[in-house]
Amino acid sequence: MEYCFCPLCGSELILPSKSGSKKPRPACVRCEFIHYGNPKPCVGAVIIKNGKVLLIQRANEPYKYYWDFPGGFLECGELPEEGLRREMMEELSIDISVIRLLGIYPDSYGPKGDATLNIYYLCKVSHGEITPQTEIAEAKWFALDELPRKLAFGHVELVLKTWKKWRDKKSPVLV
Repeated sequence: MEYCFCPLCGSELILPSKSGSKKPRPACVRCEFIHYGNPKPCVGAVIIKNGKVLLIQRANEPYKYYWDFPGGFLECGELPEEGLRREMMEELSIDISVIRLLGIYPDSYGPKGDATLNIYYLCKVSHGEITPQTEIAEAKWFALDELPRKLAFGHVELVLKTWKKWRDKKSPVLV
């Protein structure tokens, strides 16, 4: 989100003419507030079963009807693995076991391109049947050679490449 006015005092924000940073940040000349535009933390699950990965088809914008991993935004003060478990219960009505951290991927979200930092975990279903809730149009297992073309968000393909790399190591835990 880009601010035009200071959220603290209401003065106009300006880009400094000289900055030591590679990316100039809007600043308030009155109260010296600096808008850093920090990314919003998100979590995602790469759920695997019998060498296949679970993808969900989004029922809402952005990227409505595109394929994605299940997950979502962390709440304030929530640890990533706690948020991941909450999101899996909210979206798919399942409990998961986290196998390992898979990777962290920067991206953007929504029409204004809000910065996100997406934390992905390799997981398996530990309890429950996958039951897509209202924000998911469909949930489906995919082998690497049958992945859909319409992938939501730029980082989804990078996550799939990371999963493939780990899968190719032939670890029984990862396939």
